[in-house]
Amino acid sequence: MARAKVEEPPPSARLTDGTRAYIVPSRFTTGHELIVDRTPQSHVDLDDPGHLHFEYVTRMGAVIDRLRMPGQPLTAVHLGAGALTLPRYIEHTRPGSRQQVVEIEQALVDLVREHLPLPRGAQIRMRIGDARTVAAKLPAGLVGTADLVVSDVFAGAQTPAHLTTVEYYETLARLLAADGVLLVNIADGTGLAYARRQVATIRTVLPQVIILAEVQTLKGRRFGNLVIAASAAPLPTEWLPRLMAAGPHPAKVTQGAEIDEFVRGARIATDGDAVDSPKPAASIFD
Repeated sequence: MARAKVEEPPPSARLTDGTRAYIVPSRFTTGHELIVDRTPQSHVDLDDPGHLHFEYVTRMGAVIDRLRMPGQPLTAVHLGAGALTLPRYIEHTRPGSRQQVVEIEQALVDLVREHLPLPRGAQIRMRIGDARTVAAKLPAGLVGTADLVVSDVFAGAQTPAHLTTVEYYETLARLLAADGVLLVNIADGTGLAYARRQVATIRTVLPQVIILAEVQTLKGRRFGNLVIAASAAPLPTEWLPRLMAAGPHPAKVTQGAEIDEFVRGARIATDGDAVDSPKPAASIFD
């Protein structure tokens, strides 16, 4: 009798909170996914770093594509590593970019770098520690020079409260060049109370704000991701048709008076009263 084939378990690592991170082949497309505590955190296609599978990451990529001149290297700071999807994307589309990545979990970084290695020669520096603490201590040469700062930090399926406050966003804003852009990934559901508060908080620090999201998510009818792009300088209006066209669809870009209405009555989140982002239902990732 032939022996039954025994499948090898996927590469994994235990994180400091006791959960496990796994790298598994994508069930839906090419490449691999990073799963943490049953939550899909990242998708990476080593054969095509320009392939952004997750919808919210595609929206982030659409904004990044419009920074500076096409192909021009960027200075970027990423809070939250995941599987390093966006650093790989920037290195692929803008070779020679200078990038700093901050991640609290050394075991996660080790897992990703072993099984989803970075491109040889990429200028992507890893720093281990809490996103807010490390961002406040980055070298003086980075202060005021970043074309892009990305905040995409989740512990499991939630963003910790101390990474949602006006004090946190002030720390990130000091890294940006005069026309640099902050990109923030947030997740929210019915009513969007958390999202409204986050947009109001960010706009206190960086007054030029747009929101990119799937239509039903932006209407507060389903749990999902919203991407906030913010800057001290006006965001070019010619971006908007291209951002809409970039998809994924159906898409919505909220700006101007719509932002005013979106944040009406929302309180600014501070270190004294912030809360973790809402936790999605366990079934949402099934």
